[in-house]
Formats: sequence, C-alpha cells, structure tokens
Amino acid sequence: MYKTIIRPILFKFDPEWVHHFTFKFLKNFGQTKIFQKYIEKNFKLEDSHLEREVFGLKFKNPVGLAAGFDKDAKLYKELSNLGFGFIEIGTLTPKPQPGNDKKRLFRLKEDQAIINRMGFNNEGVEAAVARLKENKNVLIGGNIGKNKVTPNENAVDDYITCFHALYEYVDYFVVNVSSPNTPNLRELQDKEPLTNLLNTLQALNAEKPKPKPILLKIAPDLTDSQLIDIIAIVKETNIAGVIATNTTISRDGLQAKDKNETGGLSGKPLKDRATEVIRFLSEKSEKAFPIIGVGGIHSAEDAMEKLQAGASLVQLYTGFIYEGPGLIKEINKTILNQQKKEH
Repeated sequence: MYKTIIRPILFKFDPEWVHHFTFKFLKNFGQTKIFQKYIEKNFKLEDSHLEREVFGLKFKNPVGLAAGFDKDAKLYKELSNLGFGFIEIGTLTPKPQPGNDKKRLFRLKEDQAIINRMGFNNEGVEAAVARLKENKNVLIGGNIGKNKVTPNENAVDDYITCFHALYEYVDYFVVNVSSPNTPNLRELQDKEPLTNLLNTLQALNAEKPKPKPILLKIAPDLTDSQLIDIIAIVKETNIAGVIATNTTISRDGLQAKDKNETGGLSGKPLKDRATEVIRFLSEKSEKAFPIIGVGGIHSAEDAMEKLQAGASLVQLYTGFIYEGPGLIKEINKTILNQQKKEH
C-alpha cells in the first residue's frame, strides 16, 4: 500500500513539506487505537531472538532509525511504534539554528536517493531535552554537532554543552563531524582535532556515575589511510564504536536531473561504499569495536550485507522513505530466518 498508493502521492510534493506533513499526521493519529492496531498487525515484529546486546545496551531488535529524520525528538515514540529497535535523534546543536536556505532537500527518484544540505537545522538541545523527559522505554541515541557560527577552534565547547544537556536522557551519544553541510566541519575528522574532541568527551564521561557509550559517525569519503587513522583513534580514545557512514559528496553514476545539487547524498548509490567502509573497519581492526551500518539499505538483503560485512546493528533513513515502514519488519524477519537456518 505504501509503495503503490501513499508514496506516489507524497512524492508529488516538495520533500521538506512532506516531511513536516508526515510528522503532523503521525503526531495526530499515531496514538489512536485504530492506527496502533493497524501498525501492530502490519509492521510490528517482536521476538526475543532479535534482541542484541551492543556496547552494554540491550536493543530489542537491530534495526534503528538514523539521525536526521527526528532531529528534535518530536516523534520518537510514534516512530518506535513502527517497529524500530532504537531511534537516533539529532543532529542537535547547543543553540537553535534554521539551517541552510531552502530549497535544501532533493529527491533523486531515478537513483532512489536524496541530496540534502539541511545544515543542522534544529531547535537546539534544550528543546529536545524537554521532549525526551517524557520518554518511557524508547532506546535513544543522541547525535551531537556544533553550531554553524562556532569556529572549529571552539567546536569542542559545543559538543561539551550538548553532552551535558543530553546525558540523562539518551542511551548513547554520536559525535557528528562528518556532515558535509556545515562549513569546515569535516576538518574535525583530522587525527589531531578528532582525538582531542573524543578524549575531552571521554574524560567528562568518566566522571559520570554511569558512563554512556560514545560513538563516532564517519564520512564514506575517507581514504583507506584515514580509515586506519579512525581505527587508531577509536583505540586511543576508547570510545564505544563507529557509525559507518554519513552521506557522501560523491556523485558517481547518478541519473537524476538534480544530481549536481550541493549537499550530502544518501540512498542506493551509497550502498556499496558504506558496506566497503564497514568491512574495512571490521577486518583491519579485527572486530575491535562495534559498528552501526547505515547507507543505502533499501531491502532486507542490503541490511544482511551490512551485518555480514561486520555491522552489529543497522540504521535506515532514505530506504525508509522510499520503501516505507514495512522495510523494518522485512529486515527483522530475514534476520530471524537466517538465525533459524544457522541453528
């Protein structure tokens, strides 16, 4: 129904407008009994065999929602009800910011992809905290970044502010230094500033009564030598793991007319590169840390590919938009079937 009726209608409209319309719809109808029964029947799959323990946290299933969809923690309950095992909110910054000028979101239908140059548009970390205070049982990741106006030499302060504000209300943190849509942000992926940033956050984490897992989200555009640096940095700073990968600035092989819009590309064209990065990190580190695999997952087979390459968990974003919420159940069913075969 989603791909045959709902998606063709939604795809006639501006993608950012559709995003806000969908949020309003789910907010208004997501808690109604009729809607919940429909979701329960069609999308939910709960099974203890799907549970995963990763970096000390128990996930009810390994399929999560990637950051960027529910930036401000407005819809994490309703999205969790669709069957996700965990929801990553953000990227959040200390102060609210509008992001880049519109139009800044482009569907590349022929490529089953999206280009975005949103620019960390969010209402600020405190607004998200107010909503997260109502959370009962959704496992939440907090993706944190810096404000556009903050120079790189002061970037650590922004991450510290977000860390302190969110600490009580998220289960794990993600340090985002890999978005291509905040000027010069990716320079923070260089070895020295990144090691400094992660060591600073880990020192604050160690002072807490119960330290939270801190992960690093990396770009798919890193070279092999940069990926070797990432492995060394994870080891040196003792962070909990890596999310591979963010959006790409590559435009190889695209067909759609909007292919040359600036911004980060996500969706099917990213699939193989994201898997390559996961496999490289897993093999070269000898599986020294958990990896969350994200990028181009549009089918259960795509998700299995990421898991077989070395990911412990996977996340959806663009595939969720193109394939609909049925994709979550499809992946979880395939994981269960695979486990039965192996036993």
